[in-house]
Amino acid sequence: MSGELGESVRRAVLWRSGSQIFSQLVAWTSTLAVIRILNPADYGLFAMAEVVLVFLMFLNGYGFAGSLVKEEEVTQTKLRQAFGVLLLVNCTLALLQVALAPLAAEYYRQPIVAELLRTQALIFLATPFIALPEVMLMRRMDFRTQAIVNIAATVVSAAVALGCALSGYGVWTLIYAPIALFWTKAIGLVFATRIVVRPSFRFAGAANMFNFGLAMVLVQFCWIVMSKADAFLAARQLTAHDLGLYTEAFFLTSLVATKFVPPLNDVAFPAYARLQHDREQLGAAFLKAVRLVLLLTCPLYFGLAVVAPDAIALVLGAKWVAMAGLVTILGFAMPALTLHILFAPAINATGRVGITMRTSIFGALVMPIAFYIGMQWGAEGLAISWLVAAPLLPLFTFLMARKLLHLNLRRFVAAIAPGLLSAAAMAMAVREVGERLAGFAPWERLAIEVAFGGLVYVAILLATSRETVRELYAMVVRRKPPAPATA
Repeated sequence: MSGELGESVRRAVLWRSGSQIFSQLVAWTSTLAVIRILNPADYGLFAMAEVVLVFLMFLNGYGFAGSLVKEEEVTQTKLRQAFGVLLLVNCTLALLQVALAPLAAEYYRQPIVAELLRTQALIFLATPFIALPEVMLMRRMDFRTQAIVNIAATVVSAAVALGCALSGYGVWTLIYAPIALFWTKAIGLVFATRIVVRPSFRFAGAANMFNFGLAMVLVQFCWIVMSKADAFLAARQLTAHDLGLYTEAFFLTSLVATKFVPPLNDVAFPAYARLQHDREQLGAAFLKAVRLVLLLTCPLYFGLAVVAPDAIALVLGAKWVAMAGLVTILGFAMPALTLHILFAPAINATGRVGITMRTSIFGALVMPIAFYIGMQWGAEGLAISWLVAAPLLPLFTFLMARKLLHLNLRRFVAAIAPGLLSAAAMAMAVREVGERLAGFAPWERLAIEVAFGGLVYVAILLATSRETVRELYAMVVRRKPPAPATA
């Protein structure tokens, strides 16, 4: 990777990941407070409505706008065509969700679901004004503007969530907060970027945009099937309370994979696109990303898994303690899901979206089968389904993409091993210490476990993977080149 591109990526990562960390801290603080106020049944009702919303959101046309990232030149005509597609698609989806609302309520046997879905349709109307500015900023690798708008939107959404929860709005809190988030982002991005164009509904010459966009629609559809089939299949079998416990357990354990890794992929996609003609260098950049991301995420997953009982009791309250076992199981499944997500930008940057489609179809076939089998044992069975089936996803993707990205099994395993093995060793040490602290108060035990786990993980990395630690340090801390010698 050239020095100029490397520096652009470094700045982009710091702005994108830094703003994401700050935004998530704000969002988590608000979310944890709201969870303590609301009941599991509220989250169960929200999960029922969310299944419908998410199944339609994959059609929102973001992939059509995303095709502009790979274009050599973006003309005014292409911008207008992309905006036209976004408006047509999202207005249609809003009307479709309103029409489907009564059917969903009847399926779930919960009349309030229809009202929730009708209100959520407002999210689609904001999407066109978010997607186009974000894609153009991504193309320029300008994540600073996007970061500022995202932070502002998160603060507004958090304030709405807390205000509604404290005012007794119940499940409606979970509806109004995302609407506030989307519309604040839409208004902020339009004002910040000044990207305002008249939509064009004449699509001559837009074949590349439609081909790429349709491929991404299929990929998103498969992702939704893979990640939401559990709640859809179990909604009629589990009570709203049990479904709420399971969905919140998955939400907590997958926060890093679904909230922090995708923003890193946003940076990786345009960076990989600039390397698409040098597959050897592209593969090396991908392996470096895998190594660093797993180095940062695996200790979070495994650490949460082993301290779940104390952490949930202290942070969320007694009414959520029953989901601790689910968090433990799901925590150990998350590295596989993270690894699977990391493949997409590297593959798509080469234009070979067919590989991404095949891997997505594989996940959409395998995971629902696993969920159907697992739900026979209730919420715990669903969690075990993730633990058993999730590793198949990155394995299949590796087999499909190894030639394209110039990968081999030895290099791939070498990229995974530092974070995965070090985190596993840390988790075993923390569990052993936790058992010896049985007589301590939960907050004392949790504090000791977290501090001890952090020290153990750093010590293991320094002893076994010092070069990986140097890579991470070099990514975060800019090292100035030596000053030129004077004559």
